[in-house]
Amino acid sequence: MFGGVVNVPETSGHAVGPEGTVPRVPDPEVPAPEVAVPEVPAPEVVVPEVVVPEVAVPEVVVPLVPDPEVVPEGAVAEGVEVAVGAAVSHGAGLPADDDSPGARSGSRTRLAPLIGAAAALGVLVGTCAGYLVQVQRAPTPLPPLSQPYLTQAKGAGPERLPAAQDREVKTEGDLRKLLVPRPSGAQDPLFNAGADGWLSLPEYAGLFKKPAQAFSGLIADGFRRAAVADWREGKYNVEIRLVQYRQEERLAAKEAVENAKYWSEVDPGTTSRPVPGTGDGRVYVHSEPARESGAVPLYTAEAFAWRGDIAMEIWAYDSEPVPMKKIMGLAERQMGRL
Repeated sequence: MFGGVVNVPETSGHAVGPEGTVPRVPDPEVPAPEVAVPEVPAPEVVVPEVVVPEVAVPEVVVPLVPDPEVVPEGAVAEGVEVAVGAAVSHGAGLPADDDSPGARSGSRTRLAPLIGAAAALGVLVGTCAGYLVQVQRAPTPLPPLSQPYLTQAKGAGPERLPAAQDREVKTEGDLRKLLVPRPSGAQDPLFNAGADGWLSLPEYAGLFKKPAQAFSGLIADGFRRAAVADWREGKYNVEIRLVQYRQEERLAAKEAVENAKYWSEVDPGTTSRPVPGTGDGRVYVHSEPARESGAVPLYTAEAFAWRGDIAMEIWAYDSEPVPMKKIMGLAERQMGRL
């Protein structure tokens, strides 16, 4: 070092340090020192072991049957027995045991047609046998058509009933003559029922609440004819009807009376009494008046009975309650004329 000047040797591309010292650059050919890197062990992955179940496959032994021209008969029989035994042991190609469901169903399937055929054959054989037996028998003679003669009784027969006792003679005549005659002093009603004492089928059906239904019912019941008598005594009005039926199939007169009695009994405040000598004839007196709009309240009373093929109907109306004795006496007189 002279005069503060420092001689620095030339270096190839290396910088000078701050204190004037030149660092030592290692030789590029000299290997760098080895750095020890810690070794990290890799995690172990556990793979589960899959166990495949073993499937037992039956082994079918198929015997090799040699040419029958070369192999003797004993060897062939022995080979067949071995093959059958092997097939039976593995259940291949042979029917199941008798105790198995398949064997039982198969046996039933085979037995059904056999049983049906046997039954049909039995019927056929029985029919043929019966026909042969019947053909060989002698014909049975038929009974004679003529019947033994019936001896007729001798002597005079019973006397005929007089017209007064024969009810059929009474009812076959003029039905209007069987009606109770009008009492003396009675007047004609305000509205006459029927014409000339007779009621036609439409007129009689029009007296019901449902005329069309009543018309059909009367035809089915065998309606024949109807006679009527009516009069008025002050405010007391009476109407008597004798309705005759043909009664070819049933007792229509009795049924008509029973139907009329049913509707009279259902009205509230009704008192009834039996008509003597008529069996099931009855009289009904209503204590409550029948009220209709625009009309005067009227008290009513009815009587119903039947004799043979004739049904009797009596209807009484008054502004006051009708006495039981009055309607009862009228019913007794009318039934007495029948």
